[in-house]
Amino acid sequence: MAPEEPEKNHKLLSERTSLLQVIIDNFPGGIAYYDKDLRVAVCNDKAKAILDLPERFFVNGPPRYEDILRFNAERGEYGPGDVEAHVARRLAIVAARQPYRNEQRMRRDGTVLDVIGHPIEDGGFITTYMDITERYLAETRIAHMAYHDELTDLPNRLLLRERLGELLLNNGHRRQSVAVLSLDLDRFKEVNDARGHAIGDALLKSVADRLRSCVRETDLVARLGGDEFTVVHISADPPREAAALANRIIEAMSIPFHVQGHRLLIGTSIGIAIAPSDGSDIEQILKSSDLALYGAKSDGRGTYCFFEPEMNTRMQARYALEMDLREALEREQLELHYQPVVNLRTDQVCGCEALLRWQHPQRGRISPADFIPIAEATGLIVPIGEWVLRQACGEAATWPAGVKVAVNLSALQFKTNLVQIVVSALASSGLAPNRLELEITESVLLSDSDRTLATLRQLHDLGVQVALDDFGTGYSSLGYLRSFPFDKIKIDRCFISDLSQETPDAIAILRAVTQLGRDLGMRTTAEGVETAEQLSVIRAEGCTEMQGYLFSPPVAATALPRFFPVQSKRSASAA
Repeated sequence: MAPEEPEKNHKLLSERTSLLQVIIDNFPGGIAYYDKDLRVAVCNDKAKAILDLPERFFVNGPPRYEDILRFNAERGEYGPGDVEAHVARRLAIVAARQPYRNEQRMRRDGTVLDVIGHPIEDGGFITTYMDITERYLAETRIAHMAYHDELTDLPNRLLLRERLGELLLNNGHRRQSVAVLSLDLDRFKEVNDARGHAIGDALLKSVADRLRSCVRETDLVARLGGDEFTVVHISADPPREAAALANRIIEAMSIPFHVQGHRLLIGTSIGIAIAPSDGSDIEQILKSSDLALYGAKSDGRGTYCFFEPEMNTRMQARYALEMDLREALEREQLELHYQPVVNLRTDQVCGCEALLRWQHPQRGRISPADFIPIAEATGLIVPIGEWVLRQACGEAATWPAGVKVAVNLSALQFKTNLVQIVVSALASSGLAPNRLELEITESVLLSDSDRTLATLRQLHDLGVQVALDDFGTGYSSLGYLRSFPFDKIKIDRCFISDLSQETPDAIAILRAVTQLGRDLGMRTTAEGVETAEQLSVIRAEGCTEMQGYLFSPPVAATALPRFFPVQSKRSASAA
């Protein structure tokens, strides 16, 4: 070999080593090369910094791979009993000449490392260490967002179903039962509509905090959306523990909330189902708790109700009735009956109230008390209400010119293009606007009073009459009389029925309302007049109109003409 060859080879090796050192030093993470004896042959400063290796590791020569593994494991995510097992697993992988990759969390500072090991031909291997803490935190945030409600940070429907599925799957191996509590907030919609969505959102956050304070760490509180929440409760003694939890939640929700300077009063209704007796899978147990919630709300709200098998039967019947109601609307099986309204000054019929009736082809006549709530809950009241308006206007157009038609409106109708619908019904029927009287209850105004009153003003400007129905049964009726110039006050039948018992309080209320009507220039109609004695009292107290079975029950449109030709010869008192 020529003398210059060793020198040339040494120079080439030195250049390659320098190049390798440049690559190692500029590697974006830590990198270490372990020789065939599993000792550190090369290690850049970033690796030392990331692993926070103390100088003592390098005092007596290159440190061993095993020592570094143990050092990292003791500070990482492994418990004391798992350190040696982790070291043994890693050494076995290296001995088998297998590449590996894992994420390691450093408990000391929360750093998360992506550790990759590659075997090389000389018997050693190279390990790289990348700091992926930011990526890990971002992925963790994304995963959290996928499983949690953005507003309240409670678990969402997806996480609820996963956890509930796990609990139901393991339930057979435990002595504990799973209680599912479905709840929604009473009067939340009123707060949201009256105060705005910002206040409503802040209220939901406060509700979430109170729910957290009511449950144990082992329980799960989830928000499903809107004002709907679910609590999953692990219990060794259902239904006693579930009932106690429901009472705690109801009590907590009844305490006033103070949100951004507003004092807000709401409440909650709760439905409870116990697994496995009320359902052994996710769909069934959630359905059972929802049915129980419906039962609690039907009982008057602010209470809880346990699931009973009969609830499912009733719900199936309700659903069947809903389907039949949809079909009845499509097939024009609904009809209107009319109850005459008598002017007490002339004893003549001055109007008729349109009342919806349903003659089912198989079930016969179905009470409005049974199908109207279903129409309200499902939104069917909107198309039904439009049909009632058009039908009533069309039929009233054939009556004598002095006879009005009164139509009841639902709160949901005010969320549609009600003004255009009324204008269209009047135009197509040819009925004069002042012969249409729209009746609303206080509950309609409570849902969104500003929007409702604005719509009523538009209708009133067109000449349509507006009446406040069931007057006296709400707590702010007088306030609404100041907000809108109603044409008529309809005195609720509960006050009229007491007149037969000569109840002084009932007479005093009747007198006050009639005087209020006179002072405000509004007509007053007594509803539910059934006896001559009641008629005598309302006449004496100054009511301007009456309607009730004393004069006539609601009748079909075809039966109305008999009241019109003879109305001048017939008095209400003679009916």
